[in-house]
Amino acid sequence: MIAKNGASKFFTPSVAISCFVLAAIVLISLAAPIIAPYDPLETDLSSTLEAPSAEHLFGTDQNGRDIFSRILFGGRTTILGALAIVLFSMAIGIPMGLFAGYFGGMADRLMMRITDVAVSFPTLLLAFVFAGIFGRGLRGAILAIGIVYVPMTARLTRSLTLSEKNRGYVEALRAAGCPTARILFLQILPNCVPTLSSQLTLDIGYAIIDLASMSFIGLGVRLPECDWGAMLEESRNLIFTRPLSALAPGIAIAVTVISINILSDGVQRYIDPTKRKLKRRALRHG
Repeated sequence: MIAKNGASKFFTPSVAISCFVLAAIVLISLAAPIIAPYDPLETDLSSTLEAPSAEHLFGTDQNGRDIFSRILFGGRTTILGALAIVLFSMAIGIPMGLFAGYFGGMADRLMMRITDVAVSFPTLLLAFVFAGIFGRGLRGAILAIGIVYVPMTARLTRSLTLSEKNRGYVEALRAAGCPTARILFLQILPNCVPTLSSQLTLDIGYAIIDLASMSFIGLGVRLPECDWGAMLEESRNLIFTRPLSALAPGIAIAVTVISINILSDGVQRYIDPTKRKLKRRALRHG
């Protein structure tokens, strides 16, 4: 009964729809090599800028490439790239935040000063700097954005660790001589996971936008490879003559990011009872 009630509180209509949309986008993108009717890199100069038809669902671009196939493969690159960015920031930021919050001292103060500097600059501005160091390409863009996300992940993990380390169960484990690594990763970290999962879900949406922005200005994937940002850049001059070629990747980005934001909001409401109470109160007075 508890599990059923918990699931019903989480799967509100908006969250259920966002989960369905996200699942469809992810599955279709991952299955792009099977579903796509054409090679996304194959050019056909005799079929440039064709209108949507049964043969080409979204038409063709200025090089005669099938837009629908490129959307599918571009989604695969964009989504997997965003996941890689968030996983990279988790792999470095979470241990940093755990150790800084638990031990404190000089290392904690140094980390906080670094994160204060990092978060004071726009994310993309710092990403451009690191992209200049790592070079153009998808790998360089993922590393650049991932490094920028590390301080934010570390800062959140540190704040959660600070609230956990003085609780009774941690003091009992210390008194029992439990190893520090066990306390950090098997006791404190699991209690931080709900809040971290909400923020990291939201970060995937930010990463999709940032990665698309990097590709849009030429610092992401290298042509003729495609992701949604690169497709936007390629078709921006065709917005008035062949609007679908520009609108399709833009709509794909918008729908994916909005669905992720709704899902993240649902996760946050689920793990924070006060938000659920506020929502019920608003509905009563509405």
